[in-house]
Amino acid sequence: MTRSVFRLTRATALSAETVWRRVTDWRAHAAQVPLTSVTAVISGGAAAGRPPTARGTAQGTVFTVRTGVGCVGVDDPMEVVCWTPPAQGRPGRCRLVKRGSVVKGWAEIEVVPSRSGPDGGCVVVWTEELSLRPLPRLLDPLVARVGRLVFGRALDGVLRGPGDDI
Repeated sequence: MTRSVFRLTRATALSAETVWRRVTDWRAHAAQVPLTSVTAVISGGAAAGRPPTARGTAQGTVFTVRTGVGCVGVDDPMEVVCWTPPAQGRPGRCRLVKRGSVVKGWAEIEVVPSRSGPDGGCVVVWTEELSLRPLPRLLDPLVARVGRLVFGRALDGVLRGPGDDI
């Protein structure tokens, strides 16, 4: 099984709160990747004894992303294991654990406000460990390169809103 780790970093003039909403919109991410959709979302807030956020995501939320055509595809079920939105200049952090039989690993998304104030922009750091069954470890560099390309394109897409520059 492969085990590739890669990191993406993007600076944007958008506020940390706006960026947080965009980078944690799972359906928006899926819309940026061809042949991909979110097929199920189970809000974890209530089940875990915590109130969910306005959009329903909280620690314990589980969702499945499916890539494929018809019955041929791969499911990527994930669980939100850390959910700390940015607030009062403090960075936000979301950690996902991939729980599938083909796709394993984790992703961590950090939104770090700039030091120049709440509307002074922020930096997004996306770190991912991606393991794909049954690919051999020999393909780790290729998987990391493709991961950077696909996830980088998705990240750029969710950051780019109508009339926004990143």
